[in-house]
Amino acid sequence: MQIRTPALLLLLGLGALASLALALAIGSGSTGPAEMLAALTREGDQAAQDIVFNLRLPRALAAFGTGACLALAGVLMQVLLRNPLADPYILGTSGGAAVAALTAMLLGAAGLLIDAAAFGGALASTFLVFGLARERGEWAPGRLLLTGVVIAAGWSALISLLLATSPEAGLRGMLFWLMGDFAFAGSPVLVLAAALVATVLGTLGSRALNLLATGDQQAALLGLPVAETRTVTYLAAAALTSVAVTTAGTVGFIGLVVPHLLRLLGATNHRALVPGSALAGGTLLVIADTVARTLLAPRQLPVGAITAVIGVPLFLLLLRQGPGRSRPA
Repeated sequence: MQIRTPALLLLLGLGALASLALALAIGSGSTGPAEMLAALTREGDQAAQDIVFNLRLPRALAAFGTGACLALAGVLMQVLLRNPLADPYILGTSGGAAVAALTAMLLGAAGLLIDAAAFGGALASTFLVFGLARERGEWAPGRLLLTGVVIAAGWSALISLLLATSPEAGLRGMLFWLMGDFAFAGSPVLVLAAALVATVLGTLGSRALNLLATGDQQAALLGLPVAETRTVTYLAAAALTSVAVTTAGTVGFIGLVVPHLLRLLGATNHRALVPGSALAGGTLLVIADTVARTLLAPRQLPVGAITAVIGVPLFLLLLRQGPGRSRPA
């Protein structure tokens, strides 16, 4: 089904607003949608206002920003690999960021040091995958994907070793964080700002992304500085992944599911795909987080488990379809 770009973006924008409204209206407490609406206008009682402005709204915004960052990172990864199966989680970028952030936590680091460690881990993992997959001066998309899967498995093994040697007092919290958890997410300002900046710059640079997705030789013939564009794309994908990981841990499959579904709806040009992925990725993760915290309320599920339930069947479908039959435009 093909949808025109303005209509598609309008629908995605409305869906984003609806998901945020749903996240504010639904919770484990007895406060209902009417009380939440009154609290938003500062007319409700103090308890309802505290729930909205101190709990649900920051968490919903953090989930939206994280989903947008992961979806945008997925778009950039798929441009670099020219393969719709690319994703920060599958290629090990999220794993590298998680290992570095977890190591920094165990060493007593906090705040910006953890963010810097996560960025370094994501960047190192990205360069490691592309470096190992290079053959005769070129990257083969299939080789890149397999290398990324192996690197991701290696990071998973390191995470297991780190958890096995961690103090038992914080082990449960670390496990939930690694599976994706917004219960301890701080201010959503950083992740929202990262998603907004990446969306604006990605939309403005959509022509470069379109050309890069056609292949290095074709892009160079059309006047694109391929090496510089690839470097910027590397750094942007690593930065978006690291911000998402430090906000909510490792959440998988958002970067895989969202861009592919949008391409099926007709958003093959990155001028539509970039903002559409940001909106759809944020919406999907807000809905997943709402399900995770309400399905077995008051007990909360890791949001990464919810996204995996969605992502795994689609990933298997894409593998069956074959990477060569659905490529970025």
